[in-house]
Amino acid sequence: MRVFISSLISGMGPIRAAAREVVTTLRGEPIMAEDLGAQPHSPQIACLTGLRRSDLVVLILGEQYGAMQPSGLSATHEEYREAKGRKPVIAFVQEAVSRDPQQTEFVAEVQAWEGGLFRGSFSTPADLKISLTRALHDYELANAVGPIDHENLLARAIAVLPSERRGYSSSGATLSLSVSGGPTQSIMRPIELEKPALADALHQKALFGERRLFDLSLGVDRRISGDTLIVSQDRHAQVSLNEQGTVLVTIPIRRTGRMGLELIYESVQEQIADALEYSSWLFDHIDPTQRLTHIAVAVTLAGADHMAWRTLRESEANPNQVSLGSGTGQYLPVSVHRPRAALRLDATHIVEDFVVPLRRQWR
Repeated sequence: MRVFISSLISGMGPIRAAAREVVTTLRGEPIMAEDLGAQPHSPQIACLTGLRRSDLVVLILGEQYGAMQPSGLSATHEEYREAKGRKPVIAFVQEAVSRDPQQTEFVAEVQAWEGGLFRGSFSTPADLKISLTRALHDYELANAVGPIDHENLLARAIAVLPSERRGYSSSGATLSLSVSGGPTQSIMRPIELEKPALADALHQKALFGERRLFDLSLGVDRRISGDTLIVSQDRHAQVSLNEQGTVLVTIPIRRTGRMGLELIYESVQEQIADALEYSSWLFDHIDPTQRLTHIAVAVTLAGADHMAWRTLRESEANPNQVSLGSGTGQYLPVSVHRPRAALRLDATHIVEDFVVPLRRQWR
């Protein structure tokens, strides 16, 4: 395992040496600025290149922020921003030191990042060796189940999407979003899936979360079907979870525009974001130690092939004229795979990567 050690170099020699010793003792390969040697470009480009070829980043924050780079950030801060959302990051913050204001802000940014793999503290190099050894050991155990098979991830996400439904339906069009996690493993034991507390949590989040999925005026049904827990509202919204940790969210498309025959671009975008946020919360709820490090997300529309895509501005400018689809086409699933942290840190781009291809499919 290639481990990039990111920290200020000046004044941190014993601490960096302790981190190097841990990595080598665990038969890993430490990647450190001190070892990069002469390069045909700047030292910071060399460091960022080393970070990109690493498997894991260990971030160590001490007293000083460090010299500013042309970007306006310190070298360590640049490395953290490069790794964030792209690499697993284990962060350690030194205690009992007087940090300068910029370093205090940097520490607060790192500690507020919910997608971080692990955050710990230390006082001395000896403390760091103990904490880092445990963290790296836990990380290797969590990833010992096998490599990431992206094709399998995508296939599992697509497999749980509802069957195709064409043409007009009195129940309206629906949006379905599924998320599968990897490496492939059993996340929920059968007995855990049947615990009322789990169904309660899914229900409460869907009904009262900041991005509400369920209708407060409708009842809720809970059931187990095979290896899947399903919480639903009749022919309206539904959320489900299976033993492999695959999440499915199905919600009705909001009826807007003339006779509810429009797909408003901004509204679909918002509903995809709602479903993605719910899935991200559920992953954190069932797998807080992040055994699932990567995800695949798939989205499709059902019963919407007759509906016209318009922006909100287009709809408001010409509300009485709608060019409908033929109703004979179909929306194929659109899918992506990402590191799991992207669910929180790159949700905006993921949503865009869905809504644009979906709109292109409209005839």
